[in-house]
Amino acid sequence: MKAKINKTNAARMLDKAKVAYQLIPYEVDENDLSATHVAESLGEDIAQVFKTLVLLGDKTGHLVCVVPGDHEIDLKKAARVSGNKRCEMIAVKELFPLTGYIRGGCSPLGMKKKFPTFIHETLELFDKVYVSAGIRGLQIEIAPKDLIRACEAKVSDLTAP
Repeated sequence: MKAKINKTNAARMLDKAKVAYQLIPYEVDENDLSATHVAESLGEDIAQVFKTLVLLGDKTGHLVCVVPGDHEIDLKKAARVSGNKRCEMIAVKELFPLTGYIRGGCSPLGMKKKFPTFIHETLELFDKVYVSAGIRGLQIEIAPKDLIRACEAKVSDLTAP
């Protein structure tokens, strides 16, 4: 018998928007919250497993960047696409009060507040991608176009070469 998976805010938001997705559980390793571990647990290509990063821009305030799990964010590119001079990652202790999510379980969907969202352009190379469902141990499998629409995201180049 399959264990019942409780809906997260991210999943409820997709339900409300009538967006197709699947919730995919995986084994959490508290010592390794990396996207690489998630991809290995799912048996998926790391390029299809996207991590959600929350940044603070000097002009626009907070923003969300969604990048492939095996890439690093380029803060200059993130600043440029978001209309800032510079951006920095927020401190981990600010993540939960700001988004309602914890490190290793931050979803670009269903945050406490709506922030400008930017998704790395490689997302469009795949028929399905994975993002956190909002808790550790649960991913959302979703079509890229649906994720872009649900996040009202801009697609751009966000990663370091």
